[in-house]
Amino acid sequence: MAKAAATPDEAGADAPKKKGNKMLVIIIALLVVVILGGAAAFFMMGGSHAEEGEDGEEVVAEDDHEAAAKEAKKAKLKKKKDAEAKGLPPVFVELDPFTVNLQPETAVDQYLQVKATLRVDEQPAADNLKAYMPEIRHRVLMLLSGKKASELGSAEGREQLAEDIKHAVNAIVGEVPRNRKGEPEEPIGPVESVLFTSFIVQ
Repeated sequence: MAKAAATPDEAGADAPKKKGNKMLVIIIALLVVVILGGAAAFFMMGGSHAEEGEDGEEVVAEDDHEAAAKEAKKAKLKKKKDAEAKGLPPVFVELDPFTVNLQPETAVDQYLQVKATLRVDEQPAADNLKAYMPEIRHRVLMLLSGKKASELGSAEGREQLAEDIKHAVNAIVGEVPRNRKGEPEEPIGPVESVLFTSFIVQ
């Protein structure tokens, strides 16, 4: 026996079910998009906060390093003033003579023969310098052999050489602070000055 045709009431009941199913699918899809978008935003913002935190820590570390360098300079100055107030004699460390070939400027070879003495802030520093003497002599020899006779002909040139030697030695036995850009600054160490007791360029 054939089935009777669906009445208009039954057909109307099926249509809302189909519409309801479509609406449910759309709502679920929207929820998934919102959840995924929220998760992506959370991770992106969380990552940027982490980077900001790292940058902040780096700035704090740089500030701490600069503060430590300033404190070291203040302590060095205070130590010098205390020694002067107590009437302690200056402390010197004599270096063995250096003889090096200078950088060529003419067809004739030129050389430098120099004797230098280091003035240091205290006796323990002088004893410590002696322990590093092979490295100190190496650095000073490299420094001297890189010079030209024309650079050492004036008083200013010799004063600059003395400063360069002081920085080279302090970099070995002291510390080299760095600025915010990470560039090295003037080394802080026990050597206060370099005194030439003989200086011959030939």
